[in-house]
Amino acid sequence: MQKKTWIYGGATALALAALLAWAFAPRPTGVEVATVAQGYFEAGIDEDARTRLRERYGVSAPLAGRLERIALREGDRVQAGDVLARITPALPALLDERGLREQQARVEAAQARVQAAGARLERSQVALAQATNDLRRSEPLAQQGFVAPTRLDAERLAVRAAQADADAARQEQQAARFDAAQARAALALVRRPAGAGASAAFEVLAPVSGRVLRVPQVSEGQVALGALLLELGDTSRLEVVAPLLTTDALQARPGAPVRIERWGGPGVLHGRVRSVEPGAFTKVSALGVEEQRVNVLIDLVGPGAQWAALGDGYRVVVRVLTRQADDVLLAPLSALFPWQGAQAAASAAAPTGDAPGMAVFVVREGRARRVPVVLEARGNTHAWVKEGLQAGDQVVVYPPATLTDGARIAIRAP
Repeated sequence: MQKKTWIYGGATALALAALLAWAFAPRPTGVEVATVAQGYFEAGIDEDARTRLRERYGVSAPLAGRLERIALREGDRVQAGDVLARITPALPALLDERGLREQQARVEAAQARVQAAGARLERSQVALAQATNDLRRSEPLAQQGFVAPTRLDAERLAVRAAQADADAARQEQQAARFDAAQARAALALVRRPAGAGASAAFEVLAPVSGRVLRVPQVSEGQVALGALLLELGDTSRLEVVAPLLTTDALQARPGAPVRIERWGGPGVLHGRVRSVEPGAFTKVSALGVEEQRVNVLIDLVGPGAQWAALGDGYRVVVRVLTRQADDVLLAPLSALFPWQGAQAAASAAAPTGDAPGMAVFVVREGRARRVPVVLEARGNTHAWVKEGLQAGDQVVVYPPATLTDGARIAIRAP
């Protein structure tokens, strides 16, 4: 009887010991995993931006007098040479010497603007010719493999930018000539004697074709010389202004592709960085932090019908692409974590753009193995891995703080 009791007692003790060992034994850590794969990588800078007209034209009163009521309203289309307003001169019969000198000064200033616009047009035409010659020389060299495709694309964009600048300079010269003609006509009108029709209404003509943007004074009334009457602009010639942080703007090089999202219409619009303004400005963020920002100017590309609904001052969201690559090794950002040992374990040939110091947990034989990695670049959701991983590796995403090298893991469904 005692023997059976000892046997039962020993069996019970062993069972309790096994149960306690099982209860306190370390459990595999439940984790989610993702697969490292080859694919397309892009990195970019996201920022709120706004549209604006590339060229705005303010039509001012060429002489002092009584302005008739302006019938045009915001959004109306006008052609170059259309009558925008009529002004009846307010000079008395005895010519006002001060008014005459003001008119003469206005004529001289208008002629100076014509000369300046002609000089700008000449410079833009020279730049266009230079860009065209560069492209013509590079195209046969690119076919033979002596010129990189990226350089050929950059030269094509340079030709397009030079052509747009030449068109803008030509339009600016036309507007300056209109202003000079208006100033000379106003001077001739105020020089007439009182009985020679000096009181006839003077017609203010549109310098360019476009749409009316603003009418500061609609009603009839007295206006002074140089008073703003209307603002005109061509809404088909829009650009996008993105105020980027100065640290980000260094990566937004001219010619970089841009995706324009959340602009209010279907699909995504495309653009190119034209230039980065040389001067920065201080802007206070919503959190009260002073930031140094600089305007990046973006040209819209593609058919104008895609963005015909956009107007001046519309809000858009832009993504300036700073890095693109096909068929590279991608790992999710959620799998990366900093590790001090990665600095020594990573290759000495790490890229300068992203220093080593990151690691991932790779699933091997049911355990998590810590592996240092070298990154080439980071995107919004994935990182371009240069060293440390291979296509098909499974990595732990959002690794818990308790996960250690060699720990047993249990993969759970996401």
